[in-house]
Amino acid sequence: MPVISGTEGYANEADKLAVQYESFTFEALHKDIIPLFPKDAKKALDIGAGTGRDAAGLAGMGLEVLAVEPVAEMRAHARRLHPSPRIDWLDDCLPQLARVHARAETFDIVMMTAVLMHFDAAERALIMARVVPLLAPQGVMALSLRHGPVPPGRRMFAVADEDVIALAATHGLAPMLTLSGKRDKFQRDDVTWSRLVFKHRD
Repeated sequence: MPVISGTEGYANEADKLAVQYESFTFEALHKDIIPLFPKDAKKALDIGAGTGRDAAGLAGMGLEVLAVEPVAEMRAHARRLHPSPRIDWLDDCLPQLARVHARAETFDIVMMTAVLMHFDAAERALIMARVVPLLAPQGVMALSLRHGPVPPGRRMFAVADEDVIALAATHGLAPMLTLSGKRDKFQRDDVTWSRLVFKHRD
């Protein structure tokens, strides 16, 4: 079976990544973002859900979560680690998210944690065009970007915060939060992170 673009290396490293991803809590990792979530949020979409840490955190807040993860090995860990009845696991992939769109739903929270840098500029433009219509009128979209050397076997691109903000603006989104140069949780000196949160422009 061909590897889905952007997921290179994840199937082979799923066991190791499951340990890494679950070593930090949802609350600790997203403490800057969580206060910006709509208070009356009911539905969340977690794109690139990985081992389900974020999906489980959102479910723990009382939300119904659609967790999208294209790598079967990662979904298997997620189902095992986070068997919440509030999480609906879906095998779907960017940039099209065809199965998500087929459900004709919108979401109060859309998360893409460590996702966009796996796609080139043309793909990121298509992703934004496909994801923004899934965001409810009062919803927020939260994402993180990894900056640093590309790990062996991965597909990854240098993505500037300013480029993402400009791309989001073309689809009517305005930034609520921009945090750059966040220190890597695994203490890698050559890796930093950005946290970006968007809402529909007033």
